Amino acid sequence: MPSPFIVSPEQIMQEKDELARKGVQMGREVVALQYENGLVFVAENVSATLYKISEIYDRIAFAGVGNYQEYDPLRIVGIEQAEVKGYTYSREDVTARWLANLYSQVIGNVWRQFDMKPLEVELLVAEVGEPNDGFDHRLYRISYSGQVADDRNFSVIGGKSGEIRRWLEEHFRPNLPLDEAIRLAVRALESVRDREAEGPLTAERLEVAVLDVTRGRRKFRRIPREELTERLSTPPAPSE
Repeated sequence: MPSPFIVSPEQIMQEKDELARKGVQMGREVVALQYENGLVFVAENVSATLYKISEIYDRIAFAGVGNYQEYDPLRIVGIEQAEVKGYTYSREDVTARWLANLYSQVIGNVWRQFDMKPLEVELLVAEVGEPNDGFDHRLYRISYSGQVADDRNFSVIGGKSGEIRRWLEEHFRPNLPLDEAIRLAVRALESVRDREAEGPLTAERLEVAVLDVTRGRRKFRRIPREELTERLSTPPAPSE
């Protein structure tokens, strides 16, 4: 009788880590950073209909990189769960921290199952604060293993997120006007690109959205590419 084929748990988790990491690295990065009226999200995305950045609830946005067929269903689950919680309790009970923990549990449960393929995704859940809480904006990264990280001022997901975060640590300034914040995020994305081979990031290759605290109950707004072209071409205001 042949002996059974045995694989150690350590080897299984190592192979799952390599598979999930490669899936995330294939996706283009998403940058989110604080600007004077909230949070702005910038991603390289040539598609006009398949979004990386989406609205989840009144003050909450979602972004994903990696396998689109795996992170888009998570977006839908987040919307459904947020609607149920907001209707059952109150809209104020739907927070980015609650949603990030929910995603962490879902992704982590898949990660811990030895007989299941890991989710090749990395998620970002963001929330803008209201005046009565001091505009305390929240940024949460959820890894392919379900780990949650709490960021301040800016956050990046994707294969080269570490390099972009280090670049932003040197160049980020708080309370930037929206146009300058968008340009800063684009420069951050371009810092890890081969400009000669891939060319510059123009409006046609970008997806941009904001959580704007000056809007009504629903803070999310997607910036059309026509408007984005104008914002990218606007020269920065002279410094005083």
